[in-house]
Amino acid sequence: MPSGRPLTRTAGLVGWTPLPDVVEWNEEAGVGAGPDPARGAVPQPHRRRSGFRLRDWRMGTKLATVLVIPSLAFLVLAGIQTRGLVGQTTTLSAFAEQVGIGRQIAVAVDRLQHERDRTAGELAGLRRAGTGADRDAAVAALKPLQAATDRAVADLRTAAAPLADADAAWRVSYSEALEAYDQVVNIRAAVAPAVLSSDTVLSNYHRSVAALLNLLAEPSPGGERQELTEAVLRYVQLSRVKELSSRIRAELYAAARSGRYEADDQVTLSDLRAQQLTALGAFRVAATADQIRRYDQTSVDPAFVAATRMEERTLPGGGDAKPALLDAEQWWSASEQRQELLRQMESGVVDDAVRRADDASARQLRDTLLVAGGIATVLLVAVAISLLVGRSVARGMRQLRGQALRIAQVDLPLTLERLRTVDRPVGAIDVPPAVIDSQDEIGELAEAFVAVHRSAVDVAVEQAMMRRNVNAMFVNLARRSQVLVERQLELLDDLEREESDPDQLENLFKLDHLAARMRRNDESLLVLAGSESTRRWNRPVGLGAVLLAASAEIEQYQRVRHENRTDLHVVGHAVGDLVHLFAELLENATSFSRPETTVRVVVEPDGRGALVRVVDEGLGMSPAALAEANSVLAEPPAADVSASERMGLFVVSHLGARNGVRVRLQAGGAGLVALVRIPVELLAEAPAPEAGRPVPAGRPVPGVDRSVRTPTGPVAASGALAAPTAELPVAGWRPAPGQPAALPLSPLTGRPLGDGPEAPTSGSPAPAAPAGAVPRPRPARAEDVLTPAVAGPAGGGWFSRQGPTASPLGVTPAPAPTPVTGGTNERGLPVRVPMAQLAPASVADRPVMRHEPDPEAVGGMLSRLYSGVRRAEAEETTEMYLPRDEGGRRQ
Repeated sequence: MPSGRPLTRTAGLVGWTPLPDVVEWNEEAGVGAGPDPARGAVPQPHRRRSGFRLRDWRMGTKLATVLVIPSLAFLVLAGIQTRGLVGQTTTLSAFAEQVGIGRQIAVAVDRLQHERDRTAGELAGLRRAGTGADRDAAVAALKPLQAATDRAVADLRTAAAPLADADAAWRVSYSEALEAYDQVVNIRAAVAPAVLSSDTVLSNYHRSVAALLNLLAEPSPGGERQELTEAVLRYVQLSRVKELSSRIRAELYAAARSGRYEADDQVTLSDLRAQQLTALGAFRVAATADQIRRYDQTSVDPAFVAATRMEERTLPGGGDAKPALLDAEQWWSASEQRQELLRQMESGVVDDAVRRADDASARQLRDTLLVAGGIATVLLVAVAISLLVGRSVARGMRQLRGQALRIAQVDLPLTLERLRTVDRPVGAIDVPPAVIDSQDEIGELAEAFVAVHRSAVDVAVEQAMMRRNVNAMFVNLARRSQVLVERQLELLDDLEREESDPDQLENLFKLDHLAARMRRNDESLLVLAGSESTRRWNRPVGLGAVLLAASAEIEQYQRVRHENRTDLHVVGHAVGDLVHLFAELLENATSFSRPETTVRVVVEPDGRGALVRVVDEGLGMSPAALAEANSVLAEPPAADVSASERMGLFVVSHLGARNGVRVRLQAGGAGLVALVRIPVELLAEAPAPEAGRPVPAGRPVPGVDRSVRTPTGPVAASGALAAPTAELPVAGWRPAPGQPAALPLSPLTGRPLGDGPEAPTSGSPAPAAPAGAVPRPRPARAEDVLTPAVAGPAGGGWFSRQGPTASPLGVTPAPAPTPVTGGTNERGLPVRVPMAQLAPASVADRPVMRHEPDPEAVGGMLSRLYSGVRRAEAEETTEMYLPRDEGGRRQ
């Protein structure tokens, strides 16, 4: 078949604007699957989405970016701020722990000072006496002091264990203090033998005390905590004052035990007293008023004053006066009380520093927690509000997108699809409201989508009304043209009966066939307008007769050859559509093949149905054109301008879809093969023979293929169906000169086709025929093949306005055992076929004479008819009602 511009489903008739293809809805994905390219509408290519282009990002991604980037920036800044606060908190916490260990350090220094001062005196006593008893007494006196020092250092080690991860400077100082103390422990064994000098022994004690004092001064809160630095400086200066006082005590006690001053003792004492005054001045500068007051109270204590007075006696006097030597026991007792007072003062200052460090650390920790908690709270609140706003926007956009996609891909195409098939007035179509009820821009956009949907539906309704009106115009024009063609055929029948000139008779035959083709074009216009044909048949007809009738409808009928291998019958209500369908296929097969070739029509059983193959040896079609034509045949497109260009393909597609007949084209050996599968629903049993009807015997016909089975029996495919249709006296046929016309038999009557009125039945006298007269041939139309030729109006009852002709024997046949229906409606109920169950009227036993109608009477009747039609059109309502959908709801 020829190929042309593809037909689209949404193209309408005159005045109908073609719309895009209806897309299919994907239930799994929830989105439209897009238009199908096989239907003729190729989708526009879309640019691929790129993740690097901002305009290609999804709305959720954009909203997430808007929320995440500021949140990340806030987190970075807050993290920096929190990190600084955490660093300060860590520093102050470590500072508080280091200052807290100052208590153990102060105790260890005090015990080590006590042991050093006593050791200095014992060494001086041993060098003066040097007896064994003195050594034992010295060891006994020093042993308790050494044990107390060891306990104090052990407590220091225990307290310093948690600070193993402290800053490096503190760990170095701590290590130096422990190493210095280890040297003190080692030097203790050299005290009793007095083998080492006093300076050597005491220097180890001095280094150990100095290392502990350096460790005591190591804590640092940072440059921004001046008050804490001053708190550490206060107890460090007081510890130095106490250390210098302890060394003065050791020098005076050693001189008292040895009974004399060494040459450099006064210089050392003077230097120690000067350092003591300097340290005391530094303490008074750094100390608070309360601490100064407490020190002043301590300095006026009687024990402190007594020790100070005894120390003043050792100062060098004027002239040659030598410093006095103090009593060793009295001095040791008085100085020990003064040292205890200084230790208590030192403990108070250290406790004050520890309290200040703990308060600062706790305050910094609280501030850090508050800041971190505030940052986390602000961030959570900001994220929560952002998420709420973002979800609101995203949900609105998602709902709007879903509604827009459903309108564009489901609701609007479904409404348009139903409006295309509407054949009655359509009322107002309700448009679903917007799914978003907000008053923001998204809500306004949703209302705009609803307005666009409503406008599109209104336009579609208007176009449906316009198309309905145009279809009605087509139907009216086609009906009027059919009436004129019928009258023309009747007139041609009269002229053919009265004409005896073979040349004029041939021209009349050609004109007769052109009129028959015009009638088929009128029926194609009815298909184009979506209307059903008026040709009905109330009894099953043999499939071979249907194919022969289709051959009689085309111009080059002589080239058609039938091969019927079945004994199948078609239900009456589908006969007209199948004749039209096969006539279009045969017309295309003969038009697009060489004139000297033949077109074979082969009928084969196909399961419970039938398969008809129309084989030609024509031009063929390209694979693309063949696929396009098969797509049109598989799914009938809507009528548009292209339907007039490819009328045959359009009509075959719609007739096949109307009756459930599947038509497909495929490439043959030298042309095309049209495969027509007739479903079992369109097949019926052979009707019972009517009483008195002659049954034609299967006699051989010239040109019949003997290999083809030609069954005999009532209403069976006779030999005429297997014979070449060139034997049919249709348009352009003329008998050979000097020979009578050899007419093939009708498959229904058994009489030659086109031989004029049928012979009278038994019991009626046959009119005398002129001697030597032969039957006058006339063109065989489809009605001649499907309807017995009986006396009555010319043209056959099938196509006439009087309806089907009566029984040729004048006997009313019994009603069909199976009611003739037109399928089922949407509720499963059978559809009645008008006038299909009426029994044909009886025919008189003698031929009925033709009476010409009165032109004036006919004109008056038509005038009244047309005036009634115009009044009905004027009173017709403008409302249109859509058909109900599957659920029974009106759209």
